[in-house]
Amino acid sequence: MLEQAIERYLEEHGYDTFELKTAMFDMDGVLFDSMKNHASSWYATMAHFGFTFALEEAYMHEGRTGGGTINIVSMRERGRLATDEEIQEIYRYKSNLFNECPEPPRMPGAYELLKKVKNSGLLPMVITGSGQKAMLARIHHFFPDIFDEALMVTAFDVKKGKPDPEPYLMGLTKGKRYLQSHGLTDDTLPMLRPNESFVVENAPLGIQSAVNAGLFTIAVNTGPLDDSVLYEAGANLLYPSMEALCNDWERLFLKLKVES
Repeated sequence: MLEQAIERYLEEHGYDTFELKTAMFDMDGVLFDSMKNHASSWYATMAHFGFTFALEEAYMHEGRTGGGTINIVSMRERGRLATDEEIQEIYRYKSNLFNECPEPPRMPGAYELLKKVKNSGLLPMVITGSGQKAMLARIHHFFPDIFDEALMVTAFDVKKGKPDPEPYLMGLTKGKRYLQSHGLTDDTLPMLRPNESFVVENAPLGIQSAVNAGLFTIAVNTGPLDDSVLYEAGANLLYPSMEALCNDWERLFLKLKVES
């Protein structure tokens, strides 16, 4: 399964090998077990503003910008886009509820995996649609010596959220800038090639975003969605948890190196 997934990706995208330099990770549901808080906050917020919104819907919108989620619900419920003022009010209410939730723990296996990734010579990156400054600030505390600020893409860096490829294309751009600024490459291309990285995602929209950017995408099913939903979004591989991916890292990286 692993070998076939790698071979299929390389063949479909016209690459002979991987030339891995970075590894891109989503934040909510991948680095932190925070999606329960997001789901309950969105559910309560939408009810407060008179919208119908199921808890499971939050997982389907995961990775989308807050404004994008609000507009989809507004179009469905009211037949129009929300105004900028409405988006700010609704998202502020949701953010306040989220910040009142119990502090989400680090996802089991995430830190251990990231240390393995970094020790393998790859640059870990965060690619998130989140604009929750409290969550972003926690990354360095819970993942010490892992992430560089220049290797993070958040809602403040892009105009289009997931499933648009812009977040991951920005990741390829930031990764290239970092390598160039540190004298780690002579290549003058403006961004990394997709076969120079891979993605770890847990949400359908995030998977679609990564796949749309041409990246090899590993799904970790840390939420309530069926595996088939993540495969249908385009995932190349799927693990049941971050711990499972961490435990399989040596085998996975060896296979990727064989194809490098």
